[in-house]
Amino acid sequence: MTDKKLAIIATKGTLDWAYPPFILASTAAALGYDTQIFFTFYGLQLLKKDVSLKVTSLGNPGMPMPMAMDKWFPVSLQALPGMESMMTAMMKSKMKKKGVPSIEELRGMCLESDVKLIACQMTVDLFDMKTEQLIDDIDYAGATTFFEFAGESDVNLFI
Repeated sequence: MTDKKLAIIATKGTLDWAYPPFILASTAAALGYDTQIFFTFYGLQLLKKDVSLKVTSLGNPGMPMPMAMDKWFPVSLQALPGMESMMTAMMKSKMKKKGVPSIEELRGMCLESDVKLIACQMTVDLFDMKTEQLIDDIDYAGATTFFEFAGESDVNLFI
Protein backbone atom coordinates (compact mmCIF):
# COMPACT_ATOMS: atom_id res chain seq x y z
CA MET A 1 0.00 0.00 0.00
CA THR A 2 1.23 3.49 -0.86
CA ASP A 3 1.63 6.44 1.46
CA LYS A 4 -0.03 8.95 -0.87
CA LYS A 5 -3.80 9.12 -1.38
CA LEU A 6 -6.07 10.96 -3.82
CA ALA A 7 -9.82 11.36 -3.24
CA ILE A 8 -12.04 12.70 -6.02
CA ILE A 9 -15.74 13.56 -5.96
CA ALA A 10 -17.27 13.40 -9.45
CA THR A 11 -20.57 15.28 -9.72
CA LYS A 12 -20.90 16.11 -13.43
CA GLY A 13 -22.43 13.89 -16.08
CA THR A 14 -21.43 15.53 -19.35
CA LEU A 15 -18.80 14.43 -21.85
CA ASP A 16 -16.43 17.32 -21.14
CA TRP A 17 -16.69 16.85 -17.36
CA ALA A 18 -16.23 13.08 -17.60
CA TYR A 19 -12.57 13.31 -18.54
CA PRO A 20 -10.98 15.10 -15.55
CA PRO A 21 -11.80 12.54 -12.83
CA PHE A 22 -10.67 9.56 -14.93
CA ILE A 23 -7.53 11.24 -16.28
CA LEU A 24 -6.47 12.50 -12.86
CA ALA A 25 -7.28 9.20 -11.14
CA SER A 26 -5.46 7.02 -13.68
CA THR A 27 -2.44 9.35 -13.60
CA ALA A 28 -2.36 9.35 -9.80
CA ALA A 29 -2.61 5.55 -9.74
CA ALA A 30 0.28 5.32 -12.22
CA LEU A 31 2.29 7.54 -9.85
CA GLY A 32 1.56 5.18 -6.96
CA TYR A 33 -1.30 6.99 -5.26
CA ASP A 34 -4.07 5.02 -3.58
CA THR A 35 -6.99 6.57 -5.46
CA GLN A 36 -10.77 6.64 -5.08
CA ILE A 37 -13.49 8.40 -7.04
CA PHE A 38 -16.86 8.97 -5.36
CA PHE A 39 -19.58 9.42 -8.00
CA THR A 40 -22.62 11.33 -6.82
CA PHE A 41 -25.63 12.99 -8.42
CA TYR A 42 -25.04 13.48 -12.16
CA GLY A 43 -21.57 11.97 -11.88
CA LEU A 44 -23.27 8.56 -11.70
CA GLN A 45 -23.80 8.86 -15.48
CA LEU A 46 -20.08 8.09 -15.81
CA LEU A 47 -20.60 4.63 -14.30
CA LYS A 48 -23.38 3.53 -16.63
CA LYS A 49 -22.71 0.53 -18.85
CA ASP A 50 -24.26 2.45 -21.74
CA VAL A 51 -22.34 5.72 -21.64
CA SER A 52 -24.22 8.27 -23.73
CA LEU A 53 -22.73 11.57 -22.66
CA LYS A 54 -23.27 14.89 -24.37
CA VAL A 55 -21.46 18.21 -24.35
CA THR A 56 -22.96 21.66 -24.59
CA SER A 57 -21.50 25.11 -24.91
CA LEU A 58 -24.39 26.58 -22.90
CA GLY A 59 -23.15 27.74 -19.53
CA ASN A 60 -19.58 27.01 -20.57
CA PRO A 61 -18.12 30.29 -21.84
CA GLY A 62 -14.59 28.88 -21.84
CA MET A 63 -15.40 26.21 -24.40
CA PRO A 64 -13.57 26.90 -27.67
CA MET A 65 -16.03 27.01 -30.52
CA PRO A 66 -15.32 25.94 -34.09
CA MET A 67 -15.01 28.66 -36.73
CA ALA A 68 -14.74 31.23 -33.90
CA MET A 69 -18.48 30.83 -33.32
CA ASP A 70 -18.02 32.14 -29.79
CA LYS A 71 -17.27 35.55 -31.37
CA TRP A 72 -20.27 35.81 -33.70
CA PHE A 73 -22.82 33.11 -32.85
CA PRO A 74 -25.41 34.31 -30.28
CA VAL A 75 -25.55 32.26 -27.08
CA SER A 76 -29.34 32.02 -27.35
CA LEU A 77 -29.02 30.13 -30.65
CA GLN A 78 -26.89 27.49 -28.95
CA ALA A 79 -30.13 26.27 -27.33
CA LEU A 80 -31.69 25.42 -30.70
CA PRO A 81 -32.67 21.78 -31.23
CA GLY A 82 -29.78 19.77 -32.62
CA MET A 83 -27.02 22.08 -31.37
CA GLU A 84 -26.13 19.82 -28.44
CA SER A 85 -25.88 16.80 -30.74
CA MET A 86 -23.77 18.77 -33.20
CA MET A 87 -21.42 20.00 -30.46
CA THR A 88 -21.12 16.48 -29.04
CA ALA A 89 -20.32 14.99 -32.45
CA MET A 90 -17.72 17.69 -33.10
CA MET A 91 -16.07 17.13 -29.72
CA LYS A 92 -15.99 13.34 -30.15
CA SER A 93 -14.53 13.72 -33.64
CA LYS A 94 -11.81 16.07 -32.43
CA MET A 95 -10.93 13.76 -29.52
CA LYS A 96 -10.69 10.78 -31.86
CA LYS A 97 -8.44 12.72 -34.28
CA LYS A 98 -6.18 13.74 -31.39
CA GLY A 99 -6.00 10.17 -30.03
CA VAL A 100 -7.80 10.93 -26.77
CA PRO A 101 -9.08 7.70 -25.21
CA SER A 102 -12.82 7.24 -24.81
CA ILE A 103 -14.50 7.45 -21.42
CA GLU A 104 -14.93 3.67 -21.47
CA GLU A 105 -11.19 3.23 -22.11
CA LEU A 106 -10.20 5.67 -19.35
CA ARG A 107 -12.63 4.04 -16.94
CA GLY A 108 -11.12 0.65 -17.79
CA MET A 109 -7.62 2.02 -17.20
CA CYS A 110 -8.72 3.20 -13.77
CA LEU A 111 -10.13 -0.22 -12.89
CA GLU A 112 -6.98 -1.97 -14.14
CA SER A 113 -4.92 0.42 -11.98
CA ASP A 114 -6.95 -0.44 -8.88
CA VAL A 115 -8.66 2.95 -8.67
CA LYS A 116 -11.67 2.39 -6.44
CA LEU A 117 -14.88 3.62 -8.10
CA ILE A 118 -17.69 4.25 -5.64
CA ALA A 119 -21.32 4.95 -6.56
CA CYS A 120 -23.13 7.07 -3.99
CA GLN A 121 -25.83 4.74 -2.67
CA MET A 122 -28.12 7.62 -1.68
CA THR A 123 -28.01 9.03 -5.21
CA VAL A 124 -28.53 5.60 -6.77
CA ASP A 125 -31.66 5.28 -4.64
CA LEU A 126 -32.76 8.87 -5.29
CA PHE A 127 -32.63 8.44 -9.07
CA ASP A 128 -34.13 4.91 -8.94
CA MET A 129 -31.08 3.50 -10.68
CA LYS A 130 -30.60 -0.24 -10.91
CA THR A 131 -27.24 -1.89 -10.30
CA GLU A 132 -27.70 -3.62 -13.67
CA GLN A 133 -27.40 -0.20 -15.35
CA LEU A 134 -23.96 0.39 -13.86
CA ILE A 135 -20.66 -1.27 -14.67
CA ASP A 136 -19.34 -4.17 -12.64
CA ASP A 137 -16.41 -3.88 -10.24
CA ILE A 138 -17.64 -0.75 -8.47
CA ASP A 139 -18.58 -0.23 -4.84
CA TYR A 140 -21.75 1.29 -3.44
CA ALA A 141 -21.42 3.41 -0.33
CA GLY A 142 -22.47 6.63 1.33
CA ALA A 143 -20.70 9.88 2.06
CA THR A 144 -19.31 8.51 5.32
CA THR A 145 -17.20 6.02 3.39
CA PHE A 146 -15.86 8.78 1.18
CA PHE A 147 -14.97 10.96 4.19
CA GLU A 148 -13.12 8.11 5.88
CA PHE A 149 -10.81 7.92 2.87
CA ALA A 150 -10.75 11.64 2.06
CA GLY A 151 -9.87 12.53 5.65
CA GLU A 152 -6.62 10.60 5.26
CA SER A 153 -5.91 11.76 1.69
CA ASP A 154 -3.08 14.02 0.61
CA VAL A 155 -5.17 15.47 -2.22
CA ASN A 156 -8.96 15.97 -2.41
CA LEU A 157 -10.61 17.15 -5.62
CA PHE A 158 -14.21 18.16 -6.30
CA ILE A 159 -15.03 17.82 -9.99
